[in-house]
Amino acid sequence: MGLKLMSQFTFTIDTECSESWARAGTIQTPHGTIQTPIFMPVGTQATVKSVSPEELREVGAQIILSNTYHLMLRPGSELIDSFGGLHAFMRWDGPILTDSGGFQVWSLGHLRKLSEEGVLFKSHLDGSPQFLTPESVMRIEAELGSDIILPLDICAPFPCTPKEAREAMERTHRWEERALVAKERYRPEQTLFGIVQGAFEPELRQESARVIGSMPFPGLSIGGLSVGEPKTKMWEMLRATTPALPREKPRHLLGVGSPEDLVECVGLGMDMFDCVLPTRVARHGGLFTRDGRVNIKSARFKRATGPIEEGCDCYTCRNYSAAYVHHLIRAEEQLYYRLGTIHNLRFMLRLAADLRASILDGSYPVFRETFLARYQPASETVREQQREKWKAARERQS
Repeated sequence: MGLKLMSQFTFTIDTECSESWARAGTIQTPHGTIQTPIFMPVGTQATVKSVSPEELREVGAQIILSNTYHLMLRPGSELIDSFGGLHAFMRWDGPILTDSGGFQVWSLGHLRKLSEEGVLFKSHLDGSPQFLTPESVMRIEAELGSDIILPLDICAPFPCTPKEAREAMERTHRWEERALVAKERYRPEQTLFGIVQGAFEPELRQESARVIGSMPFPGLSIGGLSVGEPKTKMWEMLRATTPALPREKPRHLLGVGSPEDLVECVGLGMDMFDCVLPTRVARHGGLFTRDGRVNIKSARFKRATGPIEEGCDCYTCRNYSAAYVHHLIRAEEQLYYRLGTIHNLRFMLRLAADLRASILDGSYPVFRETFLARYQPASETVREQQREKWKAARERQS
């Protein structure tokens, strides 16, 4: 069976935009087809918070992302394996991508210790010592049974010195070579993507793109961006990176997924996106519209008889008034989290489908200009305040 499954990952470029690096593609995996550009909802702990797999299907999700770090600690990859893997455990029959846990370990900061062998850290759940290596991550992800897996990498902080950036990048490259070797022992049907690093040094980004791009990875993830830097800095890094990436491999921009990022970064050559932002801001009352994010807690929605957004085809907007959704969040009712999350996920997935359609019919540059002229993104100040709030909330939990 293994041999038959080996060839099930393919990436085809359907159309390329002549005025940008945007492209529409089709990815085949053992659990189905993905049409790119695509946004991947994040189901950190084998669940996209507050919505069921059936609801994910209804909003148009084609692939979801789960987190190796969290699932390794709880309930454990061996237990998930005993259920037949993540697909059977969580009852999601579409493609799944699991990240390596490197970013979560990086965000622990003072709780971790790096060496050439791997990373030693304390569990945020009970403080128990844990050790991740490129090899153990391959074993854990084999037990999880996801379709696309990522190797252990090092995400350099922002800001950092060129020396720190190079050291983190070179060690990541060595770890990725080890991951390729280790993966040979496990599931041939899984596809291992390489991760491009290099912090905020354009030359390092290009070097990493060339080194990782030339290794036998069927796809590439761009890591280490959206870690607190201004968006213009991220776009600048992509402008430096994309020309050095192999054209024929799909490109996944790790942890990036605000509406304006999706529209901008598709033009910078990215195919796949994932981010907790749409689900996280929904839980705090931030709902996406084509004019920008609105705060549904705001008093102006108290008597709003129409939906959150006119013309939105999500379950929430088809069935409920903005006034009702406003009431639910003010009353802190559980139903709000489901309805708000459904709206934001549908917004992102419809946006990805619209981007694809615009690339296929040659109108992407016009689509981008029109969308960005209308959409009001959150300011850098607001983004920074939210990050601090979420960081504090996370520290209280751990």
